[in-house]
Amino acid sequence: MRHRTIVCPVIQNDGEFLLCKMAADRGVFPGQWALPGGGMEPGETMESALRREIREELGEQLQIAEIKPWAFRDDIRTKTYPDGTSEEIYMIYLIFDCVSANRTITFNQEFQEIIWLPPAAIKNLDLNEATRVTFRQKGVI
Repeated sequence: MRHRTIVCPVIQNDGEFLLCKMAADRGVFPGQWALPGGGMEPGETMESALRREIREELGEQLQIAEIKPWAFRDDIRTKTYPDGTSEEIYMIYLIFDCVSANRTITFNQEFQEIIWLPPAAIKNLDLNEATRVTFRQKGVI
C-alpha cells in the first residue's frame, strides 16, 4: 500500500472558513465539500508543500498571512483517478490553521466550486469524512 503525507490548510478569513467542492470524477472524496490541500513532494518542507498546494489549487492571488501547525492524524482511503482506476492509500494528514489576508481565489480542475462559510453553516454541507473529523476536532461542528 502506498503512503502519502497530506498538507491540509484550514483557511479562515473574517470568521469564515474556505471549503471546496471536489470534482465529481476524481480524488478521495468525489463530489463532496472538503478542505484544500494535497500531497508533499520529495524534498519539500511542510510549509513549502502547504504554500505550493494553496497556490496550485487556489491561485497565486490568495494571500496567506498566518500559518500555524494545528494537528495531525492518519487513515486509509481509496483514491479514484479520472480514468476510473482506484487504489488504497495510507494517508498522514498534517493540518494547519491559516488566516488569509484576502479572498481572491482562482480554483483549479480539482474543484467544482468554493465557498466561505461561518461555522454555524458548515454542519449543513455534505462534508467529506476527513473534513468533518477536522471540524469536529476544532469544535466548529
